[in-house]
Amino acid sequence: MEYGILYLVSTPIGNLEDITFRALNTLKSADLIAAEDTRHTLKLLNHFNIKKQLTSYYEHNKEEKGKFLIKSLLEGKNIAVVTDAGTPGISDPGEELVKGCIKEGIKVCPIPGAAALIAAVTVSGLPAGRFVFEGFLPKRKKEKKARLHELKKEDRTIVFYESPHKLRETLKVVLDVLGNRKIVLARELTKKFEEIIRVTVKEAVMLYDENPPRGEYVLVLEGCGKEEDLKEDNNGYEGLSAAHHVELLIKQGLNKKDAIREAAKKRGLPKRDVYAQVHKN
Repeated sequence: MEYGILYLVSTPIGNLEDITFRALNTLKSADLIAAEDTRHTLKLLNHFNIKKQLTSYYEHNKEEKGKFLIKSLLEGKNIAVVTDAGTPGISDPGEELVKGCIKEGIKVCPIPGAAALIAAVTVSGLPAGRFVFEGFLPKRKKEKKARLHELKKEDRTIVFYESPHKLRETLKVVLDVLGNRKIVLARELTKKFEEIIRVTVKEAVMLYDENPPRGEYVLVLEGCGKEEDLKEDNNGYEGLSAAHHVELLIKQGLNKKDAIREAAKKRGLPKRDVYAQVHKN
């Protein structure tokens, strides 16, 4: 018997017009639709006049229901997986099911579409060529701080998801651990009350101390600059040339002679070697 196909179907993150023709056709032709919240998905299906059998597949039943879905796929059924919004497997159920299908030799087919993180990065105005996605930070403050400390030297743009009731605490922890960088807060993307706020982290803390956060947020945070690397001790100067090191120290207020002396001291090099690198051109 030929196995069925697992389709990972991206659905709109707000505006229903963002669904693709291919997604609609896949939902219409699937034998079964596995949904994070069947009530939510039913509204989507009704809007497009699609009548299909639904079954739940979410975080707390993914192990048991995953076995059922794989068994159905092995029996030849084609199954479409959807989440409440966006792309399955991206901070939403789907990853474990994909692994199980790969193990069983079942074909997995992506039906691409909306993803909140991509929408937010593209409108942020921050570097979008290289970025790192961290999903949701840990809920506990101590663990959240630990995760952010791991990102202190990350020079790529950093993207997080955050819920409104956790936003204030998260912003304060980001300010405490990573400092006052540029941040973009994208709220209710593609929906009626869509809002893109471009501020510093400190300004964001002040803003939401006065205004209660509403809706789901994507946070797009500026990566660390080379200046921040200079604050790190240990051997934090790999990849930063001596000449650039001196240049940054001058920008911080030192004269050239003192900057060369300081760079040599920090790097554990003779002053003459740093001087030679600065003047080699």
